[in-house]
Amino acid sequence: MPDEGVDESKRSTLRRFAAVGAVSPLARFQSDDRSDSDAPDAIAGYVAATPGAHFSKLRDDLKLGTGEAQHHLRRLVRAGAVETRKDGDYRRYFPADQFSEFEQVALGYLRRETPRGMLIALLRDPTLTAGGLAEQLDVSAPTVSKYASELEAADLLSRADGYAVEHPETVTLLLVRYADSFGPAATQLAAEADQLLTYDR
Repeated sequence: MPDEGVDESKRSTLRRFAAVGAVSPLARFQSDDRSDSDAPDAIAGYVAATPGAHFSKLRDDLKLGTGEAQHHLRRLVRAGAVETRKDGDYRRYFPADQFSEFEQVALGYLRRETPRGMLIALLRDPTLTAGGLAEQLDVSAPTVSKYASELEAADLLSRADGYAVEHPETVTLLLVRYADSFGPAATQLAAEADQLLTYDR
């Protein structure tokens, strides 16, 4: 039947992330009510591997129903395993006690395609102008300006003398550590990280 393919796809996705969740620090917080569902461990694994993901993406990537995802996330939050942060229209999820407030904000922006693209492009080429960013990312100049203003307010970007990434070591380390969840541009950056990182005392 057609539904069997959908169910098998969901089971495969849940099992893949459940394997991560079962060995993550979040595993010890799982519910004592162990049904045959892999959803609790899968959510734990997903949050550990994709910190800063918002609710809808988590739900959709794990192929969960809204109510099911909400139920297990509430249990994880109550248990102190997961932290949640409001980010505009989104609610984002993080493993508890692993990220500073700045890192949570940074991860929130890195989960957005255009701000992430801007930060990656500037880490690779600090001489890029607003026009250069717009051309490289195939977005409008007003879009670059809008996100540049937001990134500056979040202490992720300086516009004092052109554009410069603030706290580049932290931003690069987050991109490198979770490169697989950010896509090809982050993966490429990770391969170049040794040449890009400089540590100022």
